[in-house]
Amino acid sequence: MPKLTLRTATVADAELLSELGARTFVETFAVDNTPENMAAYLSAYFNPQQQSAELADPDTYCTIAEMDGLAVGYSMLCSGKAPTCVSGETPIELVRLYVSKDSIGHGVGAALMKECLDYSTSLGHRVIWLGVWERNFRAQQFYFKWDFEKVGSHIFELGDEAQTDFLMQRSL
Repeated sequence: MPKLTLRTATVADAELLSELGARTFVETFAVDNTPENMAAYLSAYFNPQQQSAELADPDTYCTIAEMDGLAVGYSMLCSGKAPTCVSGETPIELVRLYVSKDSIGHGVGAALMKECLDYSTSLGHRVIWLGVWERNFRAQQFYFKWDFEKVGSHIFELGDEAQTDFLMQRSL
């Protein structure tokens, strides 16, 4: 069985996260969205410059999961302002928790989630929140398993389509 390791991402990982982020986003969402909307979103959010900026942000923390040295997933946390439906002191957002299709079911998501919860707690955050597409049932079930609950919704723009994301939170 391949060995799973986690490491903190740095700005030097911008290219890697551009590729991994784009690939996992396509694996998860391409079947339910138009190629034009996917292309627009990928070019805006999964380019090396955007990834470099996110990784350089002092309020952002990113963890890369590797199996035998190959990146198979990552998580990104960002502290800052939360939507009004999120209750609790010092919230932190789980911006991304992406796992490559071939690695789903191998403990990668669980390892990344545990790291996110431990890291957030170590910084004194009392609540963690996220947005998840209303049609991404697999992710919703994963988050319910980790004791997240729905607290609201917001609109997520994917290209020219407005989609609904459920907002979820859990106490730390």
